[in-house]
Amino acid sequence: MTLSPKMAAAVATILWGLTYIVTTEMLPQNPMFIAAVRAIGGGLPLLLLAREFPPRDWWGKIVVLGTLNSGLFFALLFIAAVRLPGGVAATFQALGPLFMVLLARPVLGVVPSSGKLAAVVLGALGVAMVVLKGDAGLDAIGVAAALGAAGSVALGSTFLHHWGRPASLIGLTAWQLIVAGVELSIVAVIFGDIPASLTGENAIGLIVMALVITALAFVFWFGAVQKAGPSAVAPLMLLTPLTAFALDAVFRGFVPTPIQSVGVAIVVASLLYAQHVDRRAFRVAHHDKPSMAQSAANQGK
Repeated sequence: MTLSPKMAAAVATILWGLTYIVTTEMLPQNPMFIAAVRAIGGGLPLLLLAREFPPRDWWGKIVVLGTLNSGLFFALLFIAAVRLPGGVAATFQALGPLFMVLLARPVLGVVPSSGKLAAVVLGALGVAMVVLKGDAGLDAIGVAAALGAAGSVALGSTFLHHWGRPASLIGLTAWQLIVAGVELSIVAVIFGDIPASLTGENAIGLIVMALVITALAFVFWFGAVQKAGPSAVAPLMLLTPLTAFALDAVFRGFVPTPIQSVGVAIVVASLLYAQHVDRRAFRVAHHDKPSMAQSAANQGK
């Protein structure tokens, strides 16, 4: 049975919500190592699916996009996942779309509407309630990593809007993941962030992270975006922090305080509000080349 676009998007965002519980319960505490495995293990299957090669003039852009959207993002994401409760870390990640509003003017030359700016302020208020009023033992490094991860992917997404893309979303994402995997592997080796050994549970967790939470989730998400459009499925990203909070409560016994719960609700409200105001503030990225494979072929002529 074929999933509808919104159902496919919901499956993808729920799978992304598994990141935090899988990281803390099944994986070794080596964030650079698991980030590298996730990137390479997720990128190679997508590359086999897309079968596209980037044109020569796009390699520099792919390195920048791969670093922001995958390399730096994954590294900071797993640092946050190790140091923060999953639901709290996922709430920070949900602020990525709001960060894009702040980047609109300097990168895209677009002036955000007052409604968009109000959504940013509302989201910041919600996060402050989660962090400053909770008793979850949140540490500064984890909070900084979570915010940095959201900011990194927001900047990368904004550049993607600005530059367009030379290929299918799956093909471009595959190459970004592979670039990130190479970068993260080098960092893991330099800092010695490699586990001395892996248990069977570790191996299963890494496979799930790479193939299910990364490759499969991206395929579902990209298919939904292509069929229904980003504005139709973007609100479903809220399922990621909700899933993470639910799993924290079930498997780790973490229950947010009443004030933290209100803060999460405010973040959710800000994201929903941002999706429904000034939808024309961001135009769909242009597609300046039909595909990577065709571009490579044309260069060879």
